[in-house]
Amino acid sequence: MNKKKRRLIMRTIILAVLALALVYTLYANFTKDSNQTIKKGDTAPDFALVDLDGNKHKLSDYKGQGIFLNFWATWCKPCEYEMPYMDNQYQHYKDQGVQILAVNVDESTLAVEKFVKRHNLTFPVAIDKGSQVLAAYGVDPLPTTFVIDKEGKVVDVLSGSLSEAAIQQHMESIKP
Repeated sequence: MNKKKRRLIMRTIILAVLALALVYTLYANFTKDSNQTIKKGDTAPDFALVDLDGNKHKLSDYKGQGIFLNFWATWCKPCEYEMPYMDNQYQHYKDQGVQILAVNVDESTLAVEKFVKRHNLTFPVAIDKGSQVLAAYGVDPLPTTFVIDKEGKVVDVLSGSLSEAAIQQHMESIKP
């Protein structure tokens, strides 16, 4: 009898723990979209990241300029597809008050440096170690780009790979 009682208690505890885990998982999944997703019209959250050259980039330092904020990864083929187009448009718009800041999502410095070198990218590339900026912006699919005007307001949120014409159009729209 004593063995049966202990077994029943253990099974009940295990079942309760599993039920709590299930409830927590459901709660987390249903509330994650409302937690922090930056939308069109929101003020872009400020952050500071260091690029591959050791330069610090703070979003608020770009006030008065348009920002093309791109979240990407080296393994992401759609990200790789749009990078040369972004670089072409960066060359055209950087002296007109529109900047690109590419934020890599927590990959090794070596992998990111090899990618940047292979594609001859000239715009600033920073690595979001720990993915705090990614979380602050609520980025889910990659690539995701936030088009931010000179006042720091998000003009558009773009998911997926962009054509060069689309990049040019969005950069033109945030030119001061």
